[in-house]
Amino acid sequence: MRTLLIGLFLIAICSPSFAQDATIEEEIKELSKTKWQWMADKDVDKLATLFHDQSKFVHMSGSWKKARELEIIESGSIWYKNADVHDVAVEVFGDDTAILWNRITLVAHVRGDDVSNEFTVTEIYKKEGGDWKLLDLTFSKVRDTHSIEH
Repeated sequence: MRTLLIGLFLIAICSPSFAQDATIEEEIKELSKTKWQWMADKDVDKLATLFHDQSKFVHMSGSWKKARELEIIESGSIWYKNADVHDVAVEVFGDDTAILWNRITLVAHVRGDDVSNEFTVTEIYKKEGGDWKLLDLTFSKVRDTHSIEH
């Protein structure tokens, strides 16, 4: 009986944190989905608000900071036409940090041609002043059979 009571007590004190993590996971998944649409729409104003001032972006062709990523999107030198998301995993750390992994097929217009690539994209978010900010977006080229371990 004592073991049962201890078990129930532990479940009761841990449940709010699991519920909070689930809420944050869904919030981050939705934010990432919205970000892909903003990128497709070349909506640099909304992206500028989402991207942290010290954010970094890692692509197949190089790495750069926020200003360059926004310039690339606005000019259309990379037009993220469509990100078909196949799988998503989120890990939450405390109540202010989350890492999201997307496995995507990205159709982009690059240097005059439409290209399609399979990526796992890592996104790191931090909550600041009540808003989530994207700290890092890293594209990792993968095979279409790649899977994200949950």
